[in-house]
Amino acid sequence: MKKIIILGTAYPYRGGIAAFNERMAQQFIKEGYIVEIYTFTLQYPNFLFPGKTQYSNESTPNALKIFRKINSVNPLNWLKTGKEIRKKNPDIVIIPYWMSFFAPCLGTLAKQIKKNKHTKIIGLVHNMIPHEPSLLDKLFPKYYVKNVDSFVSLSESVLTDINIFDKKNKPKTFSPHPIYDHYGKLLPKNEAKKLLNLDENTNYLLFFGFIRAYKGLDLLIEALADERIKQLPIKLLVAGEFYEDAQTYLEIIKRNNLDAKILLFNDFIPDSKVNLFFSACDLVAQPYKTATQSGVTQITYHFEKPMIVTNVGGLAEIVPHGKCGYVVQTNPTAIADAICDFYDNNQESSFIENCKKEKEKYDWKKMTETLLKIANQ
Repeated sequence: MKKIIILGTAYPYRGGIAAFNERMAQQFIKEGYIVEIYTFTLQYPNFLFPGKTQYSNESTPNALKIFRKINSVNPLNWLKTGKEIRKKNPDIVIIPYWMSFFAPCLGTLAKQIKKNKHTKIIGLVHNMIPHEPSLLDKLFPKYYVKNVDSFVSLSESVLTDINIFDKKNKPKTFSPHPIYDHYGKLLPKNEAKKLLNLDENTNYLLFFGFIRAYKGLDLLIEALADERIKQLPIKLLVAGEFYEDAQTYLEIIKRNNLDAKILLFNDFIPDSKVNLFFSACDLVAQPYKTATQSGVTQITYHFEKPMIVTNVGGLAEIVPHGKCGYVVQTNPTAIADAICDFYDNNQESSFIENCKKEKEKYDWKKMTETLLKIANQ
């Protein structure tokens, strides 16, 4: 029976990467593998973390062995933890990567573990080059890439980014982000509206997830100022924590007299309440200015909701235009056109049926099969 260790963020930390790692571990366990997760004692120093807290207020995930061992800024800890994992002699170590800050830590862990001449190290790359680049992105990623044996990316565009740093042409492949299917069940729309204290006679759009400049919430707000949309009985739910100054967005809302059209739920949405927002809405908007792939897309597929995404990164790969929603240009007019088409032409029911079929492509078993296959190359 193979032993697999996942290195990266997990409970008690919160967020999309933690959710991914935990769900992936559960899938491997379901398939009969021995799985452990090594997560952080210190993930981000507080001055680098833009949100209110790094920690989850949910209960401990069931049936997962999670060890808090990794200090992201202490090289002595990397050597010690790497040695500890090396002695366990796992068959596979999966190291998710999403930002350059972690490259020295994760690269050193990989380097230490590989000394046992047995363990295969797989880099599971969410983003090779972050949405908000810095000097670190030129200095650090090559060290991580150098110490990993093979790579799986979650979008085709990220494969191209890995090649910038991989001078040895190591094995690499693409496997799309699987469905996030652990956020509860879809509720009747009116029931969800009641639980959120929303008007049952109003239609709702949803912007979900933490708010940063690259996610384009400003474009979506400007789209709602379109005179055609002002005439429709629709409102926007913004469900997520601001990871930057909220004032920019509040000024756009005020300038366009949209206070009555936009409802802000600006705390981190716990897992137990995610289904309320997706159940209450008709359409999920991801007006990103840059992207690779998005976990929000895969939450949306779980709840079988149509989407508007912008034609950036890998989003168009995942959302077929005119079938499961809209792929539009990154400007308010294009977003407004899609919203109007959705409501004017009663697209909801046909898009939902298409989403039910499309989501079948994103089973977690396909991800684990890809990881196991590339480990054997």
